[in-house]
Amino acid sequence: MTTGSDVPVTREQVRGRYAAAALKVLAGTAGGGCCGPAASDGGCGPADGDGGCGPAAEGGFGSQLYSAAERGQLPGAAVEASLGCGNPLLIADLNPGETVLDLGSGGGIDVLLSARRVGPTGKAYGLDMTDEMLELARRNAAEAGAENVEFVKGHIEDIPLPAGSVDVVISNCVINLSTDKPAVFASAYRVLKPGGRLGISDVVADNRLGPDERAERGGWAECIAGALSIAEYEQGLAGAGFVDIDILPTHEVAEGMHAAIVKARKPA
Repeated sequence: MTTGSDVPVTREQVRGRYAAAALKVLAGTAGGGCCGPAASDGGCGPADGDGGCGPAAEGGFGSQLYSAAERGQLPGAAVEASLGCGNPLLIADLNPGETVLDLGSGGGIDVLLSARRVGPTGKAYGLDMTDEMLELARRNAAEAGAENVEFVKGHIEDIPLPAGSVDVVISNCVINLSTDKPAVFASAYRVLKPGGRLGISDVVADNRLGPDERAERGGWAECIAGALSIAEYEQGLAGAGFVDIDILPTHEVAEGMHAAIVKARKPA
């Protein structure tokens, strides 16, 4: 499965970009979106000007993808740190008592919203590799008084949770950032309980676009160059064992590149 591995990107580059975004929010200097072609300066740190890198700079990303009611339930820093391309809570269909895992949880917006939906008998985990994002997320959880959440450090390619421990895996514009997407799909499949489901937002490319054409439309850390085509995404999920795969593009984020709703299920 092609992933555009010839694109010069490393995990540390992605980590550095999102660490800088978290630091901006922690310092109260700006909202921190790093996705999208508008962020093509290659950085997302304190030196960036207002509007040059963030949700307001690119209409397909950020906190505006959540309702005013949802934003009103959360600490301001959790909303400011929203970097996603969708709202996975609209598709995850969470129920009280369930355990949910957010891959690449960032500032914690989806974890905190999930925690409210699964209630005190449920649990919401957030997984992130960036210390600064974890610090921000834990601060937001404390401010929100969320007691049924836990933020864990790790990589989405090797989820540090037991097999069959999660009812639902969600993610918001993060899987495209991985350079080993088959490992992400396999790891998500492993931690899901039989019958568990996947409900994520991500960026996908038209099937006509090859890796080089995707890279022309935006960088890897901008959530563009590393995106799979729709067919590649379907093949990757099926290869990991998922069934009932459904990928629905929702809005364009670059020419031929779309935010999309991705749903799948682990067989019972």
